[in-house]
Amino acid sequence: MNTRSDVAGPVAESIGGKAITTVLPGDDRYQELTVGHNTRWVGTPDSVKVVHTAGQVVQAVQEAVNANKRIAVRGGGHCYADFVFNPAVQTVIDMTQLDEVSYDPFTKSFVVEAGSTLLHTYQALYKGWGVALPAGLCYSVGIGGHISGGGFGLLSRQYGVTVDHLYAVEVVTVDRHGRARCVMATREKRDPNRELWWAHTGGGGGNFGVVTRYFFRSPDATGSAPADQLMTPPKDVYLSAVALPWADFDQEKFTALVSHYGDWHERNSTVESRSHGLTSLLVMNTRADGVIGIITQLDASVPGAQQLIESYLGEITSAAGVTARPLTQSVGEQGPLPAFFTPRKLPWLTSVRMLGTNNPELTNPTLRSANKSAYHREGFTAAQAGALYKHLTRPDFTNTVANIMLFGYGSKVNTVPEEATACAQRTSIFKALYATQWSTPADDARNTAWLREVYGEVYSATGGYPVPNASTDGCYVNYPDLDITDPAQNTSGARWSTLYYKNHYPRLQQIKKAYDPRNVFRHSQSVELP
Repeated sequence: MNTRSDVAGPVAESIGGKAITTVLPGDDRYQELTVGHNTRWVGTPDSVKVVHTAGQVVQAVQEAVNANKRIAVRGGGHCYADFVFNPAVQTVIDMTQLDEVSYDPFTKSFVVEAGSTLLHTYQALYKGWGVALPAGLCYSVGIGGHISGGGFGLLSRQYGVTVDHLYAVEVVTVDRHGRARCVMATREKRDPNRELWWAHTGGGGGNFGVVTRYFFRSPDATGSAPADQLMTPPKDVYLSAVALPWADFDQEKFTALVSHYGDWHERNSTVESRSHGLTSLLVMNTRADGVIGIITQLDASVPGAQQLIESYLGEITSAAGVTARPLTQSVGEQGPLPAFFTPRKLPWLTSVRMLGTNNPELTNPTLRSANKSAYHREGFTAAQAGALYKHLTRPDFTNTVANIMLFGYGSKVNTVPEEATACAQRTSIFKALYATQWSTPADDARNTAWLREVYGEVYSATGGYPVPNASTDGCYVNYPDLDITDPAQNTSGARWSTLYYKNHYPRLQQIKKAYDPRNVFRHSQSVELP
């Protein structure tokens, strides 16, 4: 226990046998609790309140509202932007200790507290009941923000996005009188709070209140046993990882690789395709890294699964006229995977643990990063592929970690009507993540400049951003991009709200008005009051 004075030390507030810990400036822990996973973002709040229960969240919110303190919420994982840690925030509510996973027989759903991380959630659900969520790849992503933004992962082409399995959400909101309360909202048609549930199926984090618990039950669930209420992941998966040496590429071969990735996904992103569950990441690091990587996963129970992977890889690589080799070095956020040059069968949870933790960059506690995203309905044009090639091979930018990753999407995701959830992008075939990471502030300018230049040129025909049209479908709200609100960077004519939410934004604004009329929960890209 810190023995400093009350000004510097923790303040305990007892609720139900547990305690809120309030960490103030001067406490030894303060510097650790006021910096983001992306260490570009450092806050100076008056206090950080570490909570353990929903009741404590209500109290922490009420105290901040009473004192007119600006609130931000830290979930279990990380945020690319400065939504939590910035100079305006005075009270940070830290949810990282609110991380239990359980089963609720009353709602026949699995309850995941908002501070839980993905790997903790996967292991608890699978070991306890043999069920899972089609959520993200990185082990340390926090459930709190991941779900509300419409999280996706390697199982999404087979099972949809996470919010397709969201039954209910528990949220601490603040009414027009300034009263904090805990609200339960379900997908039931007659639920008076159903709109609040809908807002959390892709409407983004930090917009409507503090999520304390998510309740998951698949929409087609039958029976009464817990294991029947949520999707069952594959018993085993085939995993493949190959490297394509940059030395084998010129612009023509690179364009062929990128084009055939898009062509394959255009043909195989419906549930009728035999390969509808095959998910493949094309990870294009800069030439300085030495290789381009392709990581592929498919449910091992699919007839001819191994052959489907090999056929896919053959189509992508032979079209470019390059020969795949074992992946003996890192690509993007993945470390070496040389043992998977030939597709290898693994138990599903083993594959999750391995891929989720095999990312040395994301375990770097000094990580600084910048990111941009795009949904694609069609593959890249030759001009766009040329822009990718130009910036990935620039001799003046040699960050080996910087990369552009294409992540297979569609299939089951696209069977859900656009209006059914706030996750509006339901016709895309892959997502693109443009990312660069580094460790020192001295490298901020050159990394952010490179990212702006490659992204701006790829989407130059539409004002530097992937506007919703026949080829692209906006941006992913869980990969927030601070440039999206800058008219000097975004000259597309499409507002950030359209790029993230498309035609759903006015509905989200009305929900904001109903549940956060005082705009207590806000950040630089939060849903605005109408």
